[in-house]
Amino acid sequence: MTEADSQLPTTTPPYHYFVDESGDGVIFDSRGRVLIGTGKVQDHFILGMVEFTDLPALEKELAELRAALLADPYFKGVPSMLPEGGKTALFFHAKDDLPEVRREVFKVLLRHEFNFYGIIRTMSAVHRRVVLRNQRDPTYRYTPSELYDSAVRRLFDKKLHTEPAYKVIFASRGKARTRSLREHLLHAQKHSKKAAGSYPDATVEVLAMPANDSTGLQVADYCLWAVQRLFAKNEDRFLDLIWPKVALLVDADDTSEASYGTYHTRKRPPLDFVKMKSRKVEDSEP
Repeated sequence: MTEADSQLPTTTPPYHYFVDESGDGVIFDSRGRVLIGTGKVQDHFILGMVEFTDLPALEKELAELRAALLADPYFKGVPSMLPEGGKTALFFHAKDDLPEVRREVFKVLLRHEFNFYGIIRTMSAVHRRVVLRNQRDPTYRYTPSELYDSAVRRLFDKKLHTEPAYKVIFASRGKARTRSLREHLLHAQKHSKKAAGSYPDATVEVLAMPANDSTGLQVADYCLWAVQRLFAKNEDRFLDLIWPKVALLVDADDTSEASYGTYHTRKRPPLDFVKMKSRKVEDSEP
């Protein structure tokens, strides 16, 4: 158990959300050239959030798993398992963890109750919208932060009013970014006040911390990695594995079902490689 998470109860106020992202929302290089499709930036931006029923129990089991893995002679000498490597020896991170490690982490996650929410943006579609806006307003300049902030507002719609207090833990992004995120969270809260709930003016605290200090952020990372593998590599087995944890996954630029995006939940069949073929994304140059 990390010291940071041990101070973050999830069943009594404040209520906790853990937020991380995959991709950086970059469209242009410093000279204004489009990077989408060049392999230099990710083709999708995904913002994800998790909430837990019993985080202490999960962090305890993950800590025990890491200790057991580090003591296993099978992993002796593996760079990612050495403390000086700053990877699995210190915290779980799906991209850096060995496949054998990821499998064990997923086994633990499936034994615990939590909800995962995600917003997926297709960067080619975002670029198309940027071009259209520039045609209307030549002074407009896109920045990745606006994509991140709009995803934050959508992700937290109707999620900041049912408890008296919230603590939202983001992966570290700097003090200025933390202040900006808090503003957008309050914006999301304001626009969801008409939704059913007892605390329309709940307090919201935003805290940024590195993933190695937060089990919650590590779980969010694993969920994001599962989604990213489907969208980037057409591998659906990881998302299928955690599908019972998916409370809501919004494919915001897939207009095959509605103009505002396609909504996936665990009540529907898992999003897989076959369904990906039926996505309808407007991403051609206007």
